[in-house]
Amino acid sequence: MIPFGTRLREAMDTRGPLCVGIDPHASLLADWDLSDDIAGLERFTRITVEALADRVAVLKPQSAFFERFGSRGVAVLEKAVEDARAAGALVLMDAKRGDIGSTMAAYAATYLDPASPLFSDAVTVSPYLGFGSLRPALDLAAASGSGVFVLALTSNPEGAEVQRSTAADGRSLAQLMLDHMRAENAGADPLGSVGAVVGATLGDAGVDLAINGPLLAPGIGAQGATPADLPHVFGSAVRDVVPSVSRGVLRHGPDVAALREAAARYADEVRAAVLTG
Repeated sequence: MIPFGTRLREAMDTRGPLCVGIDPHASLLADWDLSDDIAGLERFTRITVEALADRVAVLKPQSAFFERFGSRGVAVLEKAVEDARAAGALVLMDAKRGDIGSTMAAYAATYLDPASPLFSDAVTVSPYLGFGSLRPALDLAAASGSGVFVLALTSNPEGAEVQRSTAADGRSLAQLMLDHMRAENAGADPLGSVGAVVGATLGDAGVDLAINGPLLAPGIGAQGATPADLPHVFGSAVRDVVPSVSRGVLRHGPDVAALREAAARYADEVRAAVLTG
């Protein structure tokens, strides 16, 4: 497999630097005049994938919104992953898994083993049981050509009490995790496959984001950040940013043309901001 970082760089260069979330929470289903059940979930997901998977760089299903419907919801998620990848989008599974040992290995196999029905191009993980706890996911991702996005500085205000706290050597925990990611990506070209999650709403991030890997930036749109904010937050690393928009695009559904127009507009705005920055 071609490494994820290489495939992501190509996808962003050709399709535009944008990740669109697939977040079928109850309020969005209602906005689309869909029922909050399997039928609504399936229709919401199918329309989103059909509208966007052949044109955006990354689609990011939020696993929890499918899991809440049990096995039938997970079946919808499996179909979405398969269809999105077949249409050319990279699929980033937003699962934020974090554990140790054999449990972490099982989570890794769920999303990063090509034999799994939920095999994705990348998955989000939490490092706050220690970066070393992620080793099963990091190793399997490297073997399968997949990627891992590690939580570093998230956009929720509560995250700061952990992520901004100080490690024994004086670095913030977020910086410590970013330094681990940089080591994992050493020598990769054009982009490493271990990415960081850094909120676009943070203002000056106050950390060194040059990890030679992608920077997933949630918070564009409904959470208040705009593409124009990206150069200020990410500085010289802005070209490696993968801005993530969910409600800002999805609120335009279920009209397929409107979904496509919204996604294209955000991609254009991000591209302009990155070039300016």
